[in-house]
Amino acid sequence: MKLTLSEIAVITGGEPDGLPALEITGFAPAEKAGEGDIAYISDLAGKIRLDDVTASCVILPLAAKGAPRAYKGGVVYAANPHLAFTLVMRKFAEELSPKHAQGIHPSAVVDASAQIGAGASVGAHCVVEKNARVGEGTVLYPNCFIGENAIVGRNCLFYPGVVLRENCTAGDRVIIHPNSVIGADGFGYIQHEGRHEKIPQLGRVVIENDVEIGALTAIDRATLTETRIGAGTKIDNQVQIAHNVRTGKGCLIVAQAGIAGSSTLGDGVVIAGQVGVVDHVNIGSYSVITAGSGVMHDVPEKSVLFGVPARPHRQAFKILAIINKLPEMYDFFKKLKKQSEAK
Repeated sequence: MKLTLSEIAVITGGEPDGLPALEITGFAPAEKAGEGDIAYISDLAGKIRLDDVTASCVILPLAAKGAPRAYKGGVVYAANPHLAFTLVMRKFAEELSPKHAQGIHPSAVVDASAQIGAGASVGAHCVVEKNARVGEGTVLYPNCFIGENAIVGRNCLFYPGVVLRENCTAGDRVIIHPNSVIGADGFGYIQHEGRHEKIPQLGRVVIENDVEIGALTAIDRATLTETRIGAGTKIDNQVQIAHNVRTGKGCLIVAQAGIAGSSTLGDGVVIAGQVGVVDHVNIGSYSVITAGSGVMHDVPEKSVLFGVPARPHRQAFKILAIINKLPEMYDFFKKLKKQSEAK
């Protein structure tokens, strides 16, 4: 694939400086880019010096416009170089991504009552059950399972082994990576006469538009109503989201986090790696729970928490600093005790 400097300027909304017909055939980090590549530098005062870059084109911040430079390649000035570079990568991705044959693979099992939208691709050994719907332009890689009455929106991408169980819904432009399970039973039991009696999980999962879910992630169906993942939320690999959880829009939930039943996340919440959230907790919008923390109580909006139990990060760091001094403090205490006993 080839893009000219002029085309890159259009894609990024940036300002070109150089030969309009200059052709770009690849992309790479600035320190590794060579002839034919495009790269970006967000901060000219950072570790990467523009004069050392050998890429054919570099995306630079608008603040660099007009500054003297020895670099002779093409330049595109952009308000956000990283975002502009991402837009160029997306253009390349459209060309480099696998092309899927429209229609239903002969080995797929699709119930006669299921609806498959125009331009959709149902891969080998997929199963689409009774009254399920798959939207226009959606791609189901091989071995996907779409349960009875489940709905998949338009232009979704389900990688191999994805399970969307009965009555669950995925909106438009949802991406789910391999072997994730949407709509497994919630972990609900009641103890009776020394036995754990299963509580039927009769609700569903609703995934709103533009959500991306990583590999090996599980999102459980609600007991009675719905587990809901808000629009634009991005969920990493190996995440567990339990029954009745609701996330707001634009949340980030990072690898190996676990959110217990009936907890609620506001808009824009960030849950970092290996965070644990207990059940029935409300985390306010735009809060950040840092890696490895354990959330035991409700969290106000725009909080930054750390630790187990999670506390405001400054308080948590102060406590951690004191804990690190405990051996020294203990030795000092023993000396005081000896002195006191000697009197």
